[in-house]
Amino acid sequence: MLTLVIGNKNYSSWSLRPWVYLAHHGIRFEERRIPLYVPGSHEALLEHAPTGLAPSLQDGDVRVWESIAILEYLAERFPATCGWPSDASARARARAISAEMHAGFRNLRQALPMNCRRVVPARDWPAEVQADIDRVAAIWTGCLEAQGADAGSFLFGAFGVADAMFAPVAFRFRTYSVALPPKARAYCGALLALPAMQSWLAGAVAETETMPKYDSV
Repeated sequence: MLTLVIGNKNYSSWSLRPWVYLAHHGIRFEERRIPLYVPGSHEALLEHAPTGLAPSLQDGDVRVWESIAILEYLAERFPATCGWPSDASARARARAISAEMHAGFRNLRQALPMNCRRVVPARDWPAEVQADIDRVAAIWTGCLEAQGADAGSFLFGAFGVADAMFAPVAFRFRTYSVALPPKARAYCGALLALPAMQSWLAGAVAETETMPKYDSV
């Protein structure tokens, strides 16, 4: 059986990405949760990944770390999940926006840390943070319009790797009551409504660990 090593569900956006992909597609796996930023956590994570970071995946003798690499592996390992679009042009776009999410949006990450347990009033964001928010909304809207999607659809039809990469952003937007244009708002709602996302949220709410630097934002 697959083993997925994750951090705290309330805070670890990187861990959510492969977890929600596995859970949504009904792939059996063992979850091994290692709370982050506590004594011994780095050493415990080093037993599973050379980076000492979460998440990491073990599949027999195969070990994979980094969220986007795990998702690539899962899409290949379980082709029936259709992790990438079948159309070459759409597949290229899906890979591009997934890589952009993996490497970019630094201002959004810092200003809107993931904290599933909280919902705070809307606020005005610095220009650089709002630019990241606007870019995410533009990506979502552009993908949905390109396929003529109805409200509640995912970026390329069925839930795939690109959707998993953006899943933590949906929680961030929920926490910080971020206003979105209609199509982006509908997509965010579709992500949050997924049973797998609701299951993750329930796990996050049940956790007892706190991180003051995230809880005070």
